[in-house]
Amino acid sequence: MSPVVTAPRRTALRSGRAVDYLRSRDRRLSADFLVGLGLTAALGVLAWVAAGGVDLAPNTWVQLALVALGAVAAVAVALIGRPGHAWGAGALLLFGALAALTYGSIAWSVQPATSWLEANRTLSYLAAFGAALAGARVFPDRWRAVVGAIGAAAVLLSAYALLVKVFPGALGPNDPLGRLRAPFDYWNAVGLMAAMGIPAALWAGARREHTPLLRALAVPAIAILLPALLLSYSRGALAVAVIGTALWFALVPLRLRGAVVLALGLAGGAVSAIWALSTHSIYADSVALGARISSGHTFGLVLLVVLVLTTAAGFAAAFAMDSFALSPAVRRRTGVALIALTALIPVGGVAALAASKRGFTGEVSHIWTTLTSTRGVVGDQPGRLVDLSNSRPTYWRDGFKVGEHHLLAGVGARGFQTADLRYATNTWPVDAHSYLIETFADFGLIGVTLSLALLGAWTVAAGRTLGLGSPGGAPESRGPRAAEDSVLDDEQTGERAGLLTLLAVVVAFGVSSLIDWTWFIPGTAVPALVAAGWLAGRGPLRSPVGRRTRRRLTRSPGTALVVTSVAALTLIAIWAIVQPLRSSDALDSASAALVRGDTAAALTDARSAAAADPVSVDPRFVLSAIYSGLGNRRAARSELVQATSTQPSNPETWIQLGCYDLSQNEPGAASELLRAFALEPSQTELRTDPAAFCAGVTGA
Repeated sequence: MSPVVTAPRRTALRSGRAVDYLRSRDRRLSADFLVGLGLTAALGVLAWVAAGGVDLAPNTWVQLALVALGAVAAVAVALIGRPGHAWGAGALLLFGALAALTYGSIAWSVQPATSWLEANRTLSYLAAFGAALAGARVFPDRWRAVVGAIGAAAVLLSAYALLVKVFPGALGPNDPLGRLRAPFDYWNAVGLMAAMGIPAALWAGARREHTPLLRALAVPAIAILLPALLLSYSRGALAVAVIGTALWFALVPLRLRGAVVLALGLAGGAVSAIWALSTHSIYADSVALGARISSGHTFGLVLLVVLVLTTAAGFAAAFAMDSFALSPAVRRRTGVALIALTALIPVGGVAALAASKRGFTGEVSHIWTTLTSTRGVVGDQPGRLVDLSNSRPTYWRDGFKVGEHHLLAGVGARGFQTADLRYATNTWPVDAHSYLIETFADFGLIGVTLSLALLGAWTVAAGRTLGLGSPGGAPESRGPRAAEDSVLDDEQTGERAGLLTLLAVVVAFGVSSLIDWTWFIPGTAVPALVAAGWLAGRGPLRSPVGRRTRRRLTRSPGTALVVTSVAALTLIAIWAIVQPLRSSDALDSASAALVRGDTAAALTDARSAAAADPVSVDPRFVLSAIYSGLGNRRAARSELVQATSTQPSNPETWIQLGCYDLSQNEPGAASELLRAFALEPSQTELRTDPAAFCAGVTGA
């Protein structure tokens, strides 16, 4: 077999049979294609259904599906997994400890109902991580399907985001914003998804054993990812894309072909992105629908032309790379030239800073001050891509304040939003926009220590899989033929390139999570967790993982115990995940019954809601309103008192109780409203004019 091109493909090239050339491929990839297609569909549906991760019902069903998948994967390992070293077990156990901490924090959380929801999300993430870890152990040869599915899902979701601009009348008639945010309802998630897709597209376009069709389509794929990235106006996602792409080129020995694919894709994507960013009715907010429709159709034509041209360029590049083999000397010189050009970028940046009117040190100081200022304000237009001002320092400052005042165990999972009201000057709830700072606020030093331990365990497991840091660990580093194309047909070299691509995806997501809250969006988090779990569970590329040699189920007592335990834990997990949704549905039924005038049914449903989710105060508020309408003032007030006992650090419970007592001329109203003001000082009217404030709350 030639290190340049397989025999069937070389024969097709020499005979000039284009159809045979396009069809030439390794037949073993057929199963990978089918598995990858299914995984792509699953990731796409998950992102579509879960959206921004805030709607209870769809996210509950997503969590149930992930937990069920994790259970099936665990049973598969027990029944058909080959005995041997449990690669990644340490990371999995620490992830389980993090999930347990999340559930445990409900006991001390300032917002236990939200903590319950976050615990369910973390459990589903654990299941996704564990399922990928198990998949790598039982089906290690399906790594191509995993890499391809992550890339394909990123391209499809980015394409849909662009289609919302092309057909705004059908897909986004009520969306007043210029920034792309579908299907995640969050622009930074759109940008991150596109950024995570770039390494996978490079891998698909650079590997010689891939079909010419797949390698050609990698170019238009990048031409889709780039405009989606730029039209999200996400500076963090842009930085993440640069980091992930640079890491791929640094680690994967496919640099020259990858550079060709990237250059062609970026050239095409830049054309459509520049056109969109220069068209007011595409990039601006609050544009009339008619103007958006007209410009959107033109944008669609631009995208279509770009995709046709980049597809043709992709086929030409694939044909050229299969037809011609560069000598080692040319490859070395070209590689050195690319490295030199890349190195000139920071050198040019330093030179530009030195030539500025502030000088190098003055410009660096100015940039740092702008980046860290808590008074930074940034617009919502394309110019924000080059604007240094941002709101992150404000969120991070508040996150550190909350964590410092609850140093050991924090304020409970996702409790930052409620606890932050005591320190923030704004009156709307926000997230800390950083996994690390949010963890410090929510779980204190315990959570930070556990998260760092999990990161360390995963790093060790992934490094073991990839052979990083060990001499001779990388297959392409053995012997004198260490050049880029020396062993491209070696199976382990190909797998290692794919796994390094998964590493680039994980690093991109991890960096994004340090500066944003995309961890809480399943559509972006689950693909990264799948990549991370696969890397942790695969183990060394020569390790004896896979399925048992005998095709029969193991009937040992230990296996039966594992299967029974998994089934029991799965039932408990399903119950825990469903309870908040049951409570919400019962509360909706209570509201509907009140509209019908059926007070008895409303009371029954509200009580059911309180029983299903005893740490939520919303059912207490509804019960109080029902009792108040029935003239039972004692029961109405009792429900509000119970709410303050359930969530004593939530200002909303004291506001509801204080305003009720104020309306009933109860003597304790003033102290209750002052308690609310202490928890939310930005509501100055609670102290200066409580009657007017309560009138706004009750609508009286």
